Amino acid sequence: MTPEIVIQRMFNWQRQHGRDPSRVPEFKERLQGEELTAKIAEHQEVIDVVTEFIHKFLASVAGHQMMVAMQDEDGYTLCIMGDPTILSMLRTLGIEEGMRFTEDNGPSTVLVCAETRRPVEMKGKEHFHEVLHAMACYSVPVFEEEGGRLLAVLTVMTSLEEAHRHMLAMLCTVADSIERELRLRRQNTQLRILNQVLLDTKYYGLLITDPEGRIVDRNIHMTALLDEAGVQAPMGESVLEVPELGGYFTDVIRTGEACIGKETALQTPKETRAYMLDVVPIYEGGSRLDRVVGSLRDITELKKTEELLRNTEKLVFAGQLAVGIAHEVRNPLTTVKGILQYTNRDAKQPHYDLIMSELERMNLIVSEFMILGKPQAVKFKEEECFVILNEILRIFEIQASMNGIAVELEAVRSASLMCDRNQIKQVFLNILRNAMEALPFGGRISIGLDVAEGYQRVRFADNGHGMSEDVLRDLGQPFHTTKPEGNGLGLMIVRKIIATHEGRLDIRSQVGEGTVVEVYLPIIPDRIE
Repeated sequence: MTPEIVIQRMFNWQRQHGRDPSRVPEFKERLQGEELTAKIAEHQEVIDVVTEFIHKFLASVAGHQMMVAMQDEDGYTLCIMGDPTILSMLRTLGIEEGMRFTEDNGPSTVLVCAETRRPVEMKGKEHFHEVLHAMACYSVPVFEEEGGRLLAVLTVMTSLEEAHRHMLAMLCTVADSIERELRLRRQNTQLRILNQVLLDTKYYGLLITDPEGRIVDRNIHMTALLDEAGVQAPMGESVLEVPELGGYFTDVIRTGEACIGKETALQTPKETRAYMLDVVPIYEGGSRLDRVVGSLRDITELKKTEELLRNTEKLVFAGQLAVGIAHEVRNPLTTVKGILQYTNRDAKQPHYDLIMSELERMNLIVSEFMILGKPQAVKFKEEECFVILNEILRIFEIQASMNGIAVELEAVRSASLMCDRNQIKQVFLNILRNAMEALPFGGRISIGLDVAEGYQRVRFADNGHGMSEDVLRDLGQPFHTTKPEGNGLGLMIVRKIIATHEGRLDIRSQVGEGTVVEVYLPIIPDRIE
């Protein structure tokens, strides 16, 4: 609907309701006090921009008597500026902050502009009320975006003598400038918020450079990451000179293509930590490189989890392999053992005892495989730790003595455990075997029995050749072994049994000094010898 049609409709409404054009219009609807304050606060951003541009507009037409007002989408006047003389005259008509233009007041450019969303002008006798016949009024809309929500209506009132045929066009230009400024401010606000969110994040280290690679900004988390790793990358300096990051930024600046998902590592005093690095170019206007943004995310724990999953897969495979081996070996092993026992009744076979001993050892290895391959029926009973350890030592000391190894036991305190006796025996025996194999030319194994932090602590220490950090790190992984004929399953079995008993295993070793293995098993409260 055109402004002309809307104005004519408003004129007809006034006549139909018997309104007298010679009377001064009454503006009965208005906001005051807290209501007006709240309304102004709601539109404060728009008012600030409008005020800034209207001051410039009034300065450009200095010497002309005119008033410029801003109304919201509902017709409420929220700010008025202009020549004091005309402002005083309009206030006598009730036109001031808080008053509302309604159709009951008669046709106005404010209402027509708000309804049609188009620029409107009314001069002289185009007004319904005779008191306004000496006035010229112009109103233009201000939108949030082109064709979007109506934010405000800008209205100029001046005397008919001061009217100018280009006034509406100038007011439209002012409205366009206000719309652009509002959009720019909101974009800047959004960018500032986004920038603040990114820079304040605790999960990513962010580093921003100019097109030449000079560091212009970085967040606290990036500073902490680089400082921890002892990497020097001060503000204003070139990141291209930083060995840990420079190559990635150089590639992005040279090729203009993003570098996404690159794994890198930084060495801290405690450990080597893994990071995921993204380096992205930012273009101004879609063509000129303006900034390069690098983000660094710590993925050390993720890598550890992946390694744990790989080890779990190995363990599953080891279990499946163990079941297969156990089933394939145990049957013929039983047959051979039975035949030897049967034939030995009549005639003593040569090396019979040695053969039977080796068969028993093979049977023990098969049993270890079965522990890995399928769940065992664990029978927990109250047992005395010293008694279990002493039984194992009586068996082990004979073999240790044959290999020139001295075994020393210091039992400070023994406690009662809820455990599977046979499995705990296997734990102690496996650890002692490993210690013995670390002493091929003889040596000493020291065993300590004590109570610490609610656990029975059993400490095995040898003075063998020890292990390097790399070997110690991979210890207990399936099929990882330093023994020529080992399978890497012994320590895995130990860990599994201890985990079943809700205990823990600590291993320390130094090359040339030996190895210390500590087994912690939960004790029964108040049952300490």
